[in-house]
Amino acid sequence: GTVSTKTIADMEGFASARALFASQFSLGGVDVKVTILWWFALVALATWVLLRTRFGNWIFAVGGGADAARAVGVPVRATKTGLYMGVAFCAWVSGQHLLFSFDVVQSGEGVGNELIYIIAAVIGGCLITGGYGSAIGSAVGAFIFGMTSKGIVYAEWNPDWFKFFLGAMLLLATLLNAWVRKRAEATK
Repeated sequence: GTVSTKTIADMEGFASARALFASQFSLGGVDVKVTILWWFALVALATWVLLRTRFGNWIFAVGGGADAARAVGVPVRATKTGLYMGVAFCAWVSGQHLLFSFDVVQSGEGVGNELIYIIAAVIGGCLITGGYGSAIGSAVGAFIFGMTSKGIVYAEWNPDWFKFFLGAMLLLATLLNAWVRKRAEATK
């Protein structure tokens, strides 16, 4: 009858799962959440996959043009399925962080945030049209997004400025992407 789960703190294995997904440690007098380590590990893994594996080449090829990629033997459908599975895994890791941090989950958590994630990737240098980008760039875009969302609150500005910032950053990133793409095509 509610939109959130009951507490899971009394379940078997909760303490070890919480240590893995939602613990904190002190580093130089600063409390650091283990989620930051997960973030660095996932960015490093994604960067390695994109730059050092055949699957990474397939990802760029499919993003640049699925028909052209298919013509040279790239398994387009399997590549897209693998990407969806990777995104689902990362969403699961994020969900575990939220679950073990707060001991409950709301049913609508994260619904409607897709555009925000796309904006973070574009701010980080990924092309909306596909075929170009990096995991590190996307992480930087997410970092800028997070700093802005928290900074506007701490600065006690009107929260509507956050949406304005997102729109302005998306517009600027899209214009910059178009300019870079035109320049790259002109030098070929």
